Amino acid sequence: MTVSDPVENLSKLIRCPSVTPEEGGALTALAGMLEPLGFTVERMTAREAGTPDVENLYARLGAAGPHLMFAGHTDVVPPGDESAWKHPPFAAAIDDGRLYGRGAVDMKGGIACFVAALARHVEEHGPLAGSVSFLITGDEEGPSINGTDKLLQWAHARGERWDAALVGEPTNPDALGDMIKVGRRGSLSGRITVTGTQGHVAYPHRADNPLRALTAMLSALMATPFDDGTDRFPPSNLEVTSVDTGNPATNVIAATATAVFNIRFNDRWSEETLKAEIAARLERAAADTALRPGREPARFALEWLGRVSPVFLTRDDKLAGGLSDAIKAVTGREPALSTTGGTSDARFIKDYCPVVEFGLVGESMHKVDENVPVADLEQLTRIYRAFIERWFAIAVAR
Repeated sequence: MTVSDPVENLSKLIRCPSVTPEEGGALTALAGMLEPLGFTVERMTAREAGTPDVENLYARLGAAGPHLMFAGHTDVVPPGDESAWKHPPFAAAIDDGRLYGRGAVDMKGGIACFVAALARHVEEHGPLAGSVSFLITGDEEGPSINGTDKLLQWAHARGERWDAALVGEPTNPDALGDMIKVGRRGSLSGRITVTGTQGHVAYPHRADNPLRALTAMLSALMATPFDDGTDRFPPSNLEVTSVDTGNPATNVIAATATAVFNIRFNDRWSEETLKAEIAARLERAAADTALRPGREPARFALEWLGRVSPVFLTRDDKLAGGLSDAIKAVTGREPALSTTGGTSDARFIKDYCPVVEFGLVGESMHKVDENVPVADLEQLTRIYRAFIERWFAIAVAR
């Protein structure tokens, strides 16, 4: 059996309907690719009350260092209305030089290419001068509670240590070789609840409309920028995503009003300093006497939602530089080192070793007719192989 063909590898993975949190056969298919290469493959199911069980996979080839991790996920987002697809989302059809299917670029394609790259390297050069591991979750597109975070803890407790990691998420906006992700902005979400007094809209002096205060408080969050950005990060940006009173009537002033927001922040801020800044802006707006002449400051509660994703930046020049050199050697492009975009599972990995992200072009990810050019699969495989050779050459020489 050969797994050096990325198209064949990806076709097998796409045919597994692994919509989060279903394993769908994808991890079994991946294990079937890795075991013939000599990998020791283990399956780990993570559990937490109130969430679905999630199957994950950890596989290692080699017992010595240096140790390179490839991380990713086999779960995919739902295909939506399958009748809207040009080809069935789990058929892995090839049409006009493109391979169609849910997960083609996000991110079964990256996994398929790294397996092929490693297979070619081993077939030509024999055993690695160290170890390679696959850390693959089925919970990246979902709540990310029973996925990479728990899998890392599980593997680390068993004595696994890594020198560097590559995440195969689609990072390129337009063409393969455009961009490497070397960090991610932080993410913080919150809910503001303002309490007023319910009443008739025709007698506002007998009520206290919470929306008057809430709109001023939201303006205080959005009107003044948090910063101008830093040398490696864009400016921090806050967006209000929901405003609600739960009141369907047009002639009733609601008793409470809530708003939800999220801010993506750069390395000018920590979780603590950012929370303090947001709370201070809200306090000042709530106490604005111009807004509430003759009245006490508006009463409000601020609640932080979910887990905070901290900002991080990988400063391992040998890791990012080795990958950049591999990309340039294959594509001729000089990739941008970027921190743009949303969060990823790299936010968990950075606590264990330096991590960068590079994969396919993400233009069709999560869309109807998600697809990847077959030529890109071959090119990404060549990039990954060049990176593997460069990284181990540098790591062994240290």
